[in-house]
Amino acid sequence: MTDEDTMTIRAMCEAFDVTPRTLRFYESKELLFPIRKGVQRLFTRADRARLKLILRGKRFGLSLEDIRQILAMYNRGGSNEAQLIRAYEVAQARLRQMESQRAELDVAIAELKVELAAGAETIAGFRRAAE
Repeated sequence: MTDEDTMTIRAMCEAFDVTPRTLRFYESKELLFPIRKGVQRLFTRADRARLKLILRGKRFGLSLEDIRQILAMYNRGGSNEAQLIRAYEVAQARLRQMESQRAELDVAIAELKVELAAGAETIAGFRRAAE
């Protein structure tokens, strides 16, 4: 493995816009497996690929445990059908959850707009009465 195949924690932070604490946290959760040289951590191409998937999963709202399980299913050089199926199922469930949350938000937004309109009308009435 050459130095070009690995990145320091600082380089990873800059490349992925994360903090060292985030990388150490993901390492503690067994999501990343950097090479250790003394106190230095060196992240491989595999770590970078895993971090991309972790960040994407977090952006979609997946739990770290779901992400860890999906990543653990990776079979280097073999079929990753089971991993893909599991990722697809988790993503489908998350999409249903997000759509439900959006529907709830749409209702809450509509109700808030009605309340704000009524409040604006009341405030306007106060101002007219004060004139």
